Amino acid sequence: MISGLMAAVAALLCTALLAAVVRAAVLRAGARGRGARAARTPHLGGIAVAVGTLGAVGAGPVLGLAALGDGVGPLIGAAGAVALLGLAADLWPLGARVRIGVQTAAATVVVALASGLSPGPGALAVLWIVLVTNAFSLLDASDGAMGTVAAVTALGLAVCAIADRLPGLALLLSVLAASLTGFLVHNWHPARIVLGHGGSLFTGFLLASATVLVHTEAGPARAGASLFALTAVVLADAVLVLVSRRRAGRPLSEGGADHIAHRLRRSGLTVQGTAVVLGIATAAGTVTALLVHDGSLAPPAVLPLVLGTAVAVVALLRVPVYGDEALRTEQAPEAAAREGAPA
Repeated sequence: MISGLMAAVAALLCTALLAAVVRAAVLRAGARGRGARAARTPHLGGIAVAVGTLGAVGAGPVLGLAALGDGVGPLIGAAGAVALLGLAADLWPLGARVRIGVQTAAATVVVALASGLSPGPGALAVLWIVLVTNAFSLLDASDGAMGTVAAVTALGLAVCAIADRLPGLALLLSVLAASLTGFLVHNWHPARIVLGHGGSLFTGFLLASATVLVHTEAGPARAGASLFALTAVVLADAVLVLVSRRRAGRPLSEGGADHIAHRLRRSGLTVQGTAVVLGIATAAGTVTALLVHDGSLAPPAVLPLVLGTAVAVVALLRVPVYGDEALRTEQAPEAAAREGAPA
């Protein structure tokens, strides 16, 4: 308990400090990211989160303070490989096949060496890990959104791991949540640095893999209900992006201001308010998942969450995000402010 708390505090402080160092180094070198948002904010913050998380967790066994247990080693190694993949994608353009291929290989390592699943469920677990990893990566489109959602999810999964007597995995998830909290010091609006692919893919992969590892002993219905509740927000964002781009005839790989955070902001929320709302929604899903996981609620208890998520997706699809209508929607609050301002 004490060693875990020490590791979490160390991760928080290390990540907060390292994020500031990385930001200063990137700005000093004149390296900027691609796209309008990255042009004003360094996009290599994932280095701080990955180093802070893996360094704090790895220090436990080295110093004799905490043992990671079976299965955590392969997860750490695979997550490190995904972090390097993301860092490479931040620095050079990588094709979708390369990114998906590396993620699939890393997920296969985790499932084969850490989960104990048979080939059939194992293949589904690999697909799930790749899907959720990229869904989390997509969410990194607004200041504080990804970090808030991921930190809440990590804490919920840590509680599940503790209940399942997986102390090594619980330690890893707790440290990840602390690292993300330290990063939010710099990523809260107005963000001074963002996660980039290195941080979002690393975080998403750890969380996606952890959802599989804490549900290997659960029945299909209970596992499916809990998995959905834990990832409802990121899955809703992925569905919004895919459906809206398909309806608009836009390439699925093309970036755009069409994520759940953008739609909430165009509905009247501030950037900070958007992160808070997404965090609250994630907390509601996480609590539901915890109750289902420990048997306090039956799997059908997730149905209201499923219905609420579906209603939210349908409602948010009506928010204009492309073309002139979206531009008018975005400019309307500014025009109203000018009309109400004193001469």
